[in-house]
Amino acid sequence: MGSFSDSNDEKREHGVSVDLKEVDTGAQLLSGESVVLNEAEGLRIRVQYMDKSTLGSSAILGIRTATHLTTDQYNWLGTIFYLSYLLFEYPQNLALQRFPVGKWMSVNIFVWSITLACHAACTNFAGLFVVRLVLGMCEGAVTAGFLIVSAMFYTRNEQTVRVGYWFLMNGIAQIISGFISFGTLHIHTGGFEPWQWLMVITGSFTFLTAIAFFFLFPDSPTNAWFLTPEERVIAVQRIKANQTGVENKRFKKEQMIEAIMDPKTWLFALFAALDNVPNSLSNQYQIIVSSFGFSNLQTTLLGCVSGVVEIATIFTGVQLVSRIPNSMAWTAMIYFIPNMLGVFLVNLLPWSDKVGLLFSIWVTGIGTTAFVLSLTWVSQTTAGHTKRVTTNAIMLSAYCIGNATGPFMWKAKYKPRNHVPWIVIGVCHVFCFGLLWAIRILLKARNKARDAEPHDDSFEDMYIVRLDEDGKRVEVKVDKEFLDLTDMQNKDFRYVL
Repeated sequence: MGSFSDSNDEKREHGVSVDLKEVDTGAQLLSGESVVLNEAEGLRIRVQYMDKSTLGSSAILGIRTATHLTTDQYNWLGTIFYLSYLLFEYPQNLALQRFPVGKWMSVNIFVWSITLACHAACTNFAGLFVVRLVLGMCEGAVTAGFLIVSAMFYTRNEQTVRVGYWFLMNGIAQIISGFISFGTLHIHTGGFEPWQWLMVITGSFTFLTAIAFFFLFPDSPTNAWFLTPEERVIAVQRIKANQTGVENKRFKKEQMIEAIMDPKTWLFALFAALDNVPNSLSNQYQIIVSSFGFSNLQTTLLGCVSGVVEIATIFTGVQLVSRIPNSMAWTAMIYFIPNMLGVFLVNLLPWSDKVGLLFSIWVTGIGTTAFVLSLTWVSQTTAGHTKRVTTNAIMLSAYCIGNATGPFMWKAKYKPRNHVPWIVIGVCHVFCFGLLWAIRILLKARNKARDAEPHDDSFEDMYIVRLDEDGKRVEVKVDKEFLDLTDMQNKDFRYVL
């Protein structure tokens, strides 16, 4: 293909010259290549949480007694994780743009694994506070990284399913964690309690994952080790319809400003914040179920049911969206209805109805699907690499704020019925339902306005300079899809509804 130059000094024969650093990495791979994309080939080259929930699992395995935690201190351990996540979210996103995505994620997963195992050495609140803070630092690279990679390899319709698949692994993790917790309750070793075994076992699994991640996880379709040079070209060509490109390592201030000024960004952020206040249930679930009168062994196994609910609902949700065009908002809204029903039941059923209360809590997990869909929705409706990184950072920061404030609802004075926190959760669900509707109205209005506008050919005639096989400078046209344009700049961009 020859090499590329980022020089713009000489006069061009036609079109507008673009600095190589300005364009998407996909443009660098594709320029000068003529590829007829075969759908079968495109499908062939597609790529195909447990740790975070260990605090909740360890709650009934003895961590609160062993480390002398009060109710407020236990709640703070849930909060500090997300405060740290919030503080490091934007730096982590900048690092994901600056460094190879897969390698940066693997480093964070490695640090995470060591920190998780170190929980077992903690004997008080201060020690647990520190390790939870470090976990939060690392977490910021994971969700954002998966969103970035998903956008690199998959078309917009495929992203919905793929993001759903990797997110429903949380449900599988809950099931695995439940069985591990059950197993650790049968380990009797002097001076080493079941909750410590849980931390060491899960930390070891994560350590092995980090090693595999470093060597096997791709940074981009432009350099994926399992693709031939020809397949890399096909991989990039097949996502042209996304109008979002692959990636661009140059930080663009103007795109960051556009992300901040875009109302869509803040609607998604508000949704993420309110939708994750109820997520504090993840650390309270085992305690609440135990309060219904179930034994520790029963509680650990019942935790597996929540995982099954999450898997089933996320799977069905993403399948619906992938099969019904522009159904993102409607599907997410529908999945909030069971949550609202569950909140009513858990507040109104008699305390003696333990089975009914248990099912009410399981039902409130169905709405997790809505957050999963929002993650892929914000990615599909945001173009420009820096804008996408900034938008992801803002949304995930709001996610942290919701998660950080949620634990403080669970006061000892509200036990055992916890009416106040359940009412707060219900109010959050109602507002989230309305926000999804508002986002759809905004994006639909933008699509309608663009359909009424004349065709914009501002970016139709753009070129970069490369050296051919003889060392001669030649101009190569760059497709609009790989100019790293934002969704506001590219008038051909249409928002998924």
